Amino acid sequence: MTLLIILSMLIAACGPAATPAPTPVPPTPTPAPQPTEAPTEAAPAEAPAEEAAPTEAPAEEAAPAGEVVKATPGQAVKMILMPKFLGILVFDQANQGAQEAHAELGNPEPLQFLGPTPENSVAGQIEILTNAVTQGVQAIMISNNAGDQIAPAAKAAREAGMTVVTWDSPIPSAEGEQVFVAQVDFDETGKVMADMARNILGEDGGKFAVLSASPDAANQNAWIAALQRVLEQPEYANLELVDIVYGNDQSEDSYNQALALVDKYPDLELIMAPTTVGIAAAAKAMQDEGLCDTVKVSGLGLPAEMLEFTLNGCAPQFALWSFKDLGYLTYYVTYLLATGALQGVEGETFEAGRMGVYTIEKDPTREAGLRVLMGPFTIYDASNVEEAAK
Repeated sequence: MTLLIILSMLIAACGPAATPAPTPVPPTPTPAPQPTEAPTEAAPAEAPAEEAAPTEAPAEEAAPAGEVVKATPGQAVKMILMPKFLGILVFDQANQGAQEAHAELGNPEPLQFLGPTPENSVAGQIEILTNAVTQGVQAIMISNNAGDQIAPAAKAAREAGMTVVTWDSPIPSAEGEQVFVAQVDFDETGKVMADMARNILGEDGGKFAVLSASPDAANQNAWIAALQRVLEQPEYANLELVDIVYGNDQSEDSYNQALALVDKYPDLELIMAPTTVGIAAAAKAMQDEGLCDTVKVSGLGLPAEMLEFTLNGCAPQFALWSFKDLGYLTYYVTYLLATGALQGVEGETFEAGRMGVYTIEKDPTREAGLRVLMGPFTIYDASNVEEAAK
């Protein structure tokens, strides 16, 4: 009996010795599946490498501050560039820039340029965004014409894993939007318009009206609000903003609105149109009515469309930026986000091809939201409009 007890104690004592043995064993099988799976995913094609990109992105985020993120060409990303609506020259120019970046980065997926009709802009944009989620689109770039009405659809797209970037015109609340690619600083736009008005009207100032695009265009509303803030400053006291009207970025509507302003305000001296459609239509209206000597036109316009009106004095001064560059930069930002190279956080710095280095920053013109600021403005007059129009 004593012998049995001793044997039992010896067996029990040996039990723990067997426990450490399995401990090193689990690490061996754990790494083993990794090398086995890696060749399997890498072998088929480059697509798995794209799927792995977001996983590697945190390493870039953890890199030293100030490191410039660069795009890895050749990754397949289904993308849509969506303007406010089709048929506007500046949006076609933005598409040219985006297509340039698309070819430069060697994205094997086609870049779609999809937009609604002018008559169905708000509902059409929401519909395109909603459908994109079910069609396997991985990234969309939106020039928003729907205000915050598009926010729920944008949020749903983000929740489905889609990259959502805005350009030209943001989502006011920034809900569902990762980054806004701003053509210029929106506060600066207000000052540029006020300065052009003062230059055209002279020291005595005068009455002017704003001919905008649509009431839901976030960029237009922000620019006009910035203009109104600038007009409160003492040096602009002689400028009187008498009205704000909307031509819905349609030539005929804008033309008629310009004529209605002149009828309503006989002492009106300037129409300020922060829209390329509106400024050209207003200038033509003043020219057709023989009013260019008494009512000037200014705002944001394309040199090629404004050449005649600038040289004949109807629109002595106007401003704009490059929409082609805006499309190019927007594509780079979206591609970097969609492939995981950028995380879309404040302070990230990246390279955008021929346009150089940019940084994601807080958007000072909205309570929430991030932006990439392009710039700069170019002021056009009789001295430089001919060269720019070529």
